[in-house]
Amino acid sequence: MTGRECYHCKQWVEEGEAHDCWTTTEAALTQDLSEDLQDAWERLRETAASFGDQRIYASHKSIMFSRTSCYFFVRPKRKFLELCVFLGRTLKAPQVRRVDRASKSKVVHFIHITHRDEVEAPVTDWLQEAYELSSGPRTTSKPTPGAKTRKAKTAKAAPRTISAKKSQRR
Repeated sequence: MTGRECYHCKQWVEEGEAHDCWTTTEAALTQDLSEDLQDAWERLRETAASFGDQRIYASHKSIMFSRTSCYFFVRPKRKFLELCVFLGRTLKAPQVRRVDRASKSKVVHFIHITHRDEVEAPVTDWLQEAYELSSGPRTTSKPTPGAKTRKAKTAKAAPRTISAKKSQRR
């Protein structure tokens, strides 16, 4: 007998036999949602799919939207859709429930969606921004060997004012 033992459920699976003990699909995650949440989910998925080429897949209790990396995901809950959007900046908006640092360059924003009408600007704009940010790592050119010394000389020659420092931070 050829086959294998499933490492999730420890059941013996014959070769060629279909076995899917840990299936997670979009349909399975969204089947128990209320009608309003189903409509909101459909609109959210349609909006994201319209951005362009990407991978949409279910993983554990989330539905992931990814290009080279995940740019947002949705956790369907009983009373709302928890939308987690990865951006390169921190948003200050009433829709944003929580903000956490995800990495050195990304900030994750938690948004609750309870109705189809909430899937519109500015939420769709944030999703588009996250999609564009996830296109891949930014390529930065290495400075020429003399660039640091020129910069240092310029900084010594002309001290910055406070307003110049503030504008550079933005």
